[in-house]
Amino acid sequence: MINDKKGAILILSGPSGCGKSTLLKEVYKDIDDYYFSISTTTRAPRVGETNGVDYFFVTKEEFEKDIENGDFLEYAKVHDNYYGTSLKPINKALSEGKLVIFDIDVQGHEIVRNKLNSIVTSVFITTPSLEVLETRLNSRNTDSLEIIEKRIKNAKGEVEYFQDYDYLIINDDLQTAAKQLVCIANITRIKSTLFEKNSIVSSWLN
Repeated sequence: MINDKKGAILILSGPSGCGKSTLLKEVYKDIDDYYFSISTTTRAPRVGETNGVDYFFVTKEEFEKDIENGDFLEYAKVHDNYYGTSLKPINKALSEGKLVIFDIDVQGHEIVRNKLNSIVTSVFITTPSLEVLETRLNSRNTDSLEIIEKRIKNAKGEVEYFQDYDYLIINDDLQTAAKQLVCIANITRIKSTLFEKNSIVSSWLN
């Protein structure tokens, strides 16, 4: 009997303000058995942050031991603190048949693609136009003008990479975009079973 639920990876990328977080909240209502990939860091938790929810907080020694063991998909050192994506929780979630969801930038997408391509499906999410993105960023009232300008500049660079992704979602209407993302999440699970071809062939021949 072939397990009908295989672990798979769904990558979401897109400029800040395109609505990824809001979309994911809608998607979580319709899919189960998922694991949202969070980063591991050596920095101290900030007020209100929870280990295993916001980050995995570890010591510098633990982080460097995992680097030696090849347990990071990617990592970097920023302001004397390490940040990285540990393979241990990802591999655990995949072995449990979960859909592993990444919210990462275009560089992160390339790294995961290169290392885990056969079980990856990726989606680039954006607004209908740069003007709409700028309006959304301004309406959030959470960032300074300088940060908004930086986010817009980054968006211009990121959108050029959308053709490297499997799917493109224009987040104009939240409900429509959420339905599209749920469909893609389900397809991601189905696609992962295609790589069990040896099991499929043997079940037919034996």
